[in-house]
Amino acid sequence: MCGIVGYIGKGCAKDVVLDGLGKLEYRGYDSAGIALLDKGRLAVEKIAEIQDESNKSKISKLQDLLKEKYSDANVAIGHTRWATHGTPSVLNAHPHVSNDGMIAVVHNGIVENYSELKEMLLKKHNIRCKSETDSEVIAQLLSVFCADGLDLVDAMLKATGMMKGAYAIGAIYKNDENKIVGYRKDAPLIACHTDEGTFIASDMTALLKHSKDVYFLDDDELVVCKADSMQILNRNKEVVEKEIFHIDWNIETAEKGGYDHFMLKEIHDQPDVLEDTLSRRLDSNGRINLDGISLTLDDLNKIKKIYIVACGTAYHAGLVGKTLIEKWAKIPVEVDVASEFRYRDPLVDENTLFIAVTQSGETLDTLMALREAKKKGARVLSIVNVVGSSIARESDDVFYTWAGPEIAVASTKGYTTQLMCLYLIALYMGRLKETISAETEKKVLEELKSVPSKVSGLLKNEGKIEELAKKIYEKRSIFYIGRGLDANVALEGSLKLKEISYINSFAIAAGELKHGTIALMDEDTIVFALATQDELAEKMLSNIVEVSARDAYVVSITKEKNDFFKDASEMVLFIPECIDEVTPLLSIVLLQLIAYFVAKERGENIDMPRNLAKSVTVE
Repeated sequence: MCGIVGYIGKGCAKDVVLDGLGKLEYRGYDSAGIALLDKGRLAVEKIAEIQDESNKSKISKLQDLLKEKYSDANVAIGHTRWATHGTPSVLNAHPHVSNDGMIAVVHNGIVENYSELKEMLLKKHNIRCKSETDSEVIAQLLSVFCADGLDLVDAMLKATGMMKGAYAIGAIYKNDENKIVGYRKDAPLIACHTDEGTFIASDMTALLKHSKDVYFLDDDELVVCKADSMQILNRNKEVVEKEIFHIDWNIETAEKGGYDHFMLKEIHDQPDVLEDTLSRRLDSNGRINLDGISLTLDDLNKIKKIYIVACGTAYHAGLVGKTLIEKWAKIPVEVDVASEFRYRDPLVDENTLFIAVTQSGETLDTLMALREAKKKGARVLSIVNVVGSSIARESDDVFYTWAGPEIAVASTKGYTTQLMCLYLIALYMGRLKETISAETEKKVLEELKSVPSKVSGLLKNEGKIEELAKKIYEKRSIFYIGRGLDANVALEGSLKLKEISYINSFAIAAGELKHGTIALMDEDTIVFALATQDELAEKMLSNIVEVSARDAYVVSITKEKNDFFKDASEMVLFIPECIDEVTPLLSIVLLQLIAYFVAKERGENIDMPRNLAKSVTVE
């Protein structure tokens, strides 16, 4: 959840690291700090949430603090932190410094056995940790081992050999100004070397300005960064030859481009990224060509069950994927929350296909679920946005979404491109197994090709939705209802609203209303009723009439032909005509805009909502 940036080279390390931390602000954080080696001195500056009473970001405040300082320092590590162990404070903020002032450390992840390590440090070395964090023990351990005569590389290997948990670490040592040492286990860490110097980071957006060619560290690998060189080593200190990953993202795609918020820009990116995701997978004859997926008919015939495993928004995409795969490929599908999957001894074997869906490719719960499935013999296919991420590298097949960098914490284009990938996978499976006809495949593909232009048309509804937001932004109770695929989309629409407006919204399958939830309906209730499924339209109308009779304010979302919803609704928002299966790609765009404008009316921090982070790298 936190962010790491490190730099050693010819340039001003302070400027490089602070710029990189600024690129990681979108991940969410409550404190930030930097440690520099400057002419034999280890200097540390930190900012925490409790100090942040102005409108300036904490990174901007750090820049102000360091404005006249450390301009000659060419070694630095920096960090943005979301509090896990200990409250947001300067004491708990990173970098953590050892009691002897020799070592500074930044850390993402969790040291699960930190309590026993703290106890050992106190009893054996008379070192008492000052902070409430688990991370400080890393700095203290490194200082003990360096004091015993080990260099920073050997000290890191010894310390991590004692630690349990997940961690990406960057460390500097006062007695060795010529290197930064990084270590990775179950938390992302990337590195690159250019003529400017050597960089490490937890997220490639921090490095795009400097290089698009990066190395992704694997578990239990260590990187030794020097101004003129970089080495990646395994735990035996053997040099690891690694593949360079080229990141095909433009720095401009990580900028706001004139929009008020990244979230709004990314909502407007959707026509282009959906076009990209689709067009890359169609050959010159218009047939599906799934790059990165080598599933044959023999492979598919062996598969008795598919698990789609994900978290949050990606889980909601998986729910839609279940319907598509079962409908077109006729294979049973179970969708599971990644954090629950491996703790219930799932029935997985060599006849199971495990599909991991994740934007970052680093979501720890999903990664751990993937490893559990592989251990039991499953084939793993991942749908990921980030090239070279941990989940992508540990999968048998990878299908990239090509959404580009998504900066806002609340995912929009990440979700719709995941959906597009699931449509293509389901169609591909169906044609390979001949459980759908060539005509059906062609019809669905024609519908999918029309989606980008239809989304562009929906985005022209902004004015109407902004007016709706002005009417409802003060409400405390908002419900989303739907049937079939609409029930899945309702979950995602409700999550978007919760994430950025903090309104306690609730999504439910409309047929369940009478089983308790309708008791909550009254004149203060807003209900968004998704009614895009033709075969279920009459049943949805009945549900809308039920909540309207309890004086709820109903906003219906349906296809253009369904004028009959107007009489039972306060407002109707229309999506263009399409087959029922494709409606989730359209209706969600309206729900994204609703969430955005409600949050804007409430004056919330839309791109960086409280308590949330873009990539969840702890369980």
